[in-house]
Amino acid sequence: MENIKKFACVINCMDGRVQDAVKDYMKKNYAVDYVDMVTEPGPNKILADASTNSAQLNSAVIEDIKKCVGVSIHHHGSKVIAIVGHFGCAGNPTEKLEQITHLKLAQKTVENFSFQAEIILLWVDGDWQTVEKII
Repeated sequence: MENIKKFACVINCMDGRVQDAVKDYMKKNYAVDYVDMVTEPGPNKILADASTNSAQLNSAVIEDIKKCVGVSIHHHGSKVIAIVGHFGCAGNPTEKLEQITHLKLAQKTVENFSFQAEIILLWVDGDWQTVEKII
């Protein structure tokens, strides 16, 4: 019998400092074997802006994110999607509280992708190890 491996999908910043912490968090807290990373600089801001005029500037990026998440959901069977913000983000150079607002708006955008998956929000602190789930 084939051993089925479980996947999760993460919409993450391209910043390499956050990759391992997020991957480890997802494996530990969601019992997955693999984590598909969809990366952009400051993706929480890009997705948060989806309802504003600046969304037109990023529409191709948003569509690419949606396509990549779709591959993770449909081909790898991911059941959870995490959206990540982090300390010191060059793509979204704002403080934690503003980034959390962006995460919550980004969640609405990803919900509109209409994938059958749980969506969670994560924050990575400046020690590059501490990952906090945002409620």
